[in-house]
Amino acid sequence: MRRGLVVFIVVNFLVIVFLVSKVFTLLTLLIEDGAADAIHRFEIPAPNSPLIDNRPQLIPKIIHQTYINESIPEQWREAQRSCINLHEDYEYRLWTDLGSREFIATEYPWFLDTFENYPQPIQRADAIRYFVLAHYGGVYIDLDDGCNRRLDPLLSYPAWLHRTIPTGISNDAMGATPQHPFFLRVIDSLQSYNKNWQLPYVTVMYSTGPLFLSVIWKEYMASGDNLGDDIGGGRVIVGTGKMPV
Repeated sequence: MRRGLVVFIVVNFLVIVFLVSKVFTLLTLLIEDGAADAIHRFEIPAPNSPLIDNRPQLIPKIIHQTYINESIPEQWREAQRSCINLHEDYEYRLWTDLGSREFIATEYPWFLDTFENYPQPIQRADAIRYFVLAHYGGVYIDLDDGCNRRLDPLLSYPAWLHRTIPTGISNDAMGATPQHPFFLRVIDSLQSYNKNWQLPYVTVMYSTGPLFLSVIWKEYMASGDNLGDDIGGGRVIVGTGKMPV
């Protein structure tokens, strides 16, 4: 009886240690403020400010968005046009389901099986935004976000993300130089995080969504690679609120 009790305690202890190790990074996000890499709104030059011309352009002038096909729903067309009209000198790329699959098949065939077998379409929509930023660089913006001002001031950072409430990083607006080490880490991590957590919402969030991105961001900051502000730099700047796009 005593031996059985000891085994029971040891097994439960190991289970608890395992669970804590799996969620430790998530727990640390609750106290992570990213202050060392934060960018505040007052640091971003106003539209048409001469200060913009004095800042180097690191991120290429490309806007990426995603949708099922090229027939954008009426409720999102105004937001889409706002980004296009404000950035006539930018390349605009709409990644449809077909175009996304072709891109993955051509450039990242090792990921095609995972990409095609995601159970939720939103997982493919999440994944493709990471791949195109890692490959081409540029700025990704959700179709329903729209643009209130030009993106030019945000092109002077090697990569940027923005915080979300209550904690972590959002993936609805992001920017990066091509082959930025953070986004290379992101796409390299997708397969190992492709797990079914039974609840669809949790599965999406932790396999490809903002929770996944937040964990990779936290690990990246701890890796020592979050350094360098030039064209080949690995630093990731984090907005303290909704980025002014």
